[in-house]
Amino acid sequence: MDGVSVASVEQLSKGKKRVHLDNGEVWVMYSSELRSFSLEEGTALSQEQYELIRRDVIGKRAKKRAMHLLEKMDRTEQELRRKLLESEYPSDLAEEAIAYVRSYHYVDDARYADCYVRLRGASKSRGKLVAELQQKGVDRELADRVLATYEEERDEPQMIRDLMKKRHYDPETASLQEQRRMYGYLARRGFQSTDIYKAIGRS
Repeated sequence: MDGVSVASVEQLSKGKKRVHLDNGEVWVMYSSELRSFSLEEGTALSQEQYELIRRDVIGKRAKKRAMHLLEKMDRTEQELRRKLLESEYPSDLAEEAIAYVRSYHYVDDARYADCYVRLRGASKSRGKLVAELQQKGVDRELADRVLATYEEERDEPQMIRDLMKKRHYDPETASLQEQRRMYGYLARRGFQSTDIYKAIGRS
């Protein structure tokens, strides 16, 4: 590959700019970095310069950004990837950053799924938990495997009764409106209709 040139430079905020290269790539850089590398519209970069900036500036920042995102909260690989791409890191450098944090187990979908189930499992059905984990990027097979470790502990009819108790719902005295409201609450958590109807006092 021959060297590339800076097609244009766009101001993003005070001290930060978006650099468009003529190969279609975009770099978000600080003004001080542009000055350091003498980058401006029309600047031609040798292949060596191009790779140096990608590796030592953009690539290193992508790794730091990934670390920072995971310090704030645990995320799945898919969520981390989306955040890095939203920050306009080139896709291959985003993948390198993910591989880097994965190598230290800072991002671990199995750990994330296990924590998610332990924290939210008492108020949601198995199907609901699997669906939510998949939405967050956890593989279906992994989600099923994690939930399988909790199968003996999970009693969904009892979970429904516990949730009704927390909401002070009494099936013996509940009005039709209260039944409908409770049904909607439990259905949104993915519990089976037959289990809900039996628990709330409707057959």
